[in-house]
Amino acid sequence: MKVLKILLKLILGLLLLLIVALFIIIGIESNYSSYLSIDEASNQNPRSYIIANAKLITMQSDTVLSNKYLQVDNGFISQISDSINEKSYPIIDVKGLYLMPGLIDMHVHVWDKQELGLYLANGITAVRNLWGMPMHLRMKEEIKTGKLMGPSFFTSGPKLTGSEWIGDDNVNLHSPEEAREKVISYKKRGYDFIKSYYGISEEIFAALLEQAEISALEVVAHTTPKVPYNYHFHPQIRSIEHAEDIVQNGLNYQLDSIKLEEIIKDYRLATHSSFSPTLTVFHNIHHLITNDKILQSESVKYLNPLIKLVDSRKQFNRWQGSRLENPQIGEEIYRQHQFHLYIIKRLHEEGINIICSTDAGIGITPAGLSIHSELAFYKEAGLSNFEVLQTATINTAKVHQIMANLGSLEKGKVANMLLLDANPLDDLAHLKNPAAVFSRGLKIEREQLKMFTVKAYDRNNLISTLINYAEFLWTEK
Repeated sequence: MKVLKILLKLILGLLLLLIVALFIIIGIESNYSSYLSIDEASNQNPRSYIIANAKLITMQSDTVLSNKYLQVDNGFISQISDSINEKSYPIIDVKGLYLMPGLIDMHVHVWDKQELGLYLANGITAVRNLWGMPMHLRMKEEIKTGKLMGPSFFTSGPKLTGSEWIGDDNVNLHSPEEAREKVISYKKRGYDFIKSYYGISEEIFAALLEQAEISALEVVAHTTPKVPYNYHFHPQIRSIEHAEDIVQNGLNYQLDSIKLEEIIKDYRLATHSSFSPTLTVFHNIHHLITNDKILQSESVKYLNPLIKLVDSRKQFNRWQGSRLENPQIGEEIYRQHQFHLYIIKRLHEEGINIICSTDAGIGITPAGLSIHSELAFYKEAGLSNFEVLQTATINTAKVHQIMANLGSLEKGKVANMLLLDANPLDDLAHLKNPAAVFSRGLKIEREQLKMFTVKAYDRNNLISTLINYAEFLWTEK
């Protein structure tokens, strides 16, 4: 008995030391992102002011409105006019710079707070996170309550998959009853959407959609081959993800432009459906195949360290292995990417609502920076600069009711805005390196945005990321 007591004391002591050590580590690593904390007390009305002498790109039309005044009240646009006489408001004279809505990335995977700074630094003032974990609910609350600088944050619950799609990142559904329970639970916990993923059977999918409608939660769908592609045009599904899924699940891996027209017809009939392409993440497969030094590239150094250690390396090994088995795989992936551009062209020609999405945060696709290549692909597909900008602004407001107050400069909208030195309607490259970003009215200057990028470079927060991921596994598994 005496030996047992000593062992128990020793175990309890070690556990206590481990808990203390973990709290110390979390405290130290939280300091790495302290630059994103907001001290509202040090500012006088930081979200209420008048912007003077701006060239406005409202995104309601393909025009620039010169010498305009825009009033912001508590983070919302309250007035746009040729002049505003409110002497009690601070004046921000932008001296003819261009003011437009902030960009929105509709498919991301956020792993840490440093990525929030990367999104802001690249002009992204709202994100739709599509792999929800408990840490995302905390992020959302801190941003919403003004404690943390970051893009307006919306998140799905965890990825819901079929029973055989094994992986610690998935929540497997084994029955219709379990699907209903998960939807009810995610609604109660504060998630904004349901994310349906791979391998869900029709019976379970039907239950998921029925409960989502009852619970007033809209669904974002990664298509599943267990049901026909057109099953995903259900009214509760607000956007369908990934151009490659049209090829894989809609066209049975064939680059078939004739069969594609049938899918486009279904999109045209489903007027509630938006399409989320994620062209960049697929195109990056080509880099993984053709560049054996890609994991040492500068852009990869902006990835979360856990992703670099696990997912980036896993994908690199997978595609390098595929090249050994099939030396033509690089050319095949590139041809499929070119077909994706054709898909975008045809969907756009038919008036389908295309929403900018990068799938940032996995593989070798970093947060924030990837939006510029994504927009460039839409341009390559044949969209005008204005039409490209629509995908990342006003088009997104058509998808979810909770995001309807974003995406344009007009009265009542959230003051998420970009201040630019030159006109992005002339050249999309002008979106890079903004003079300032306004996040729910809070102005963030260029030098501060540059610092956000520096702070996110090759960061060392592996332990805290592992702890957050362990919390997800403990909660969901």
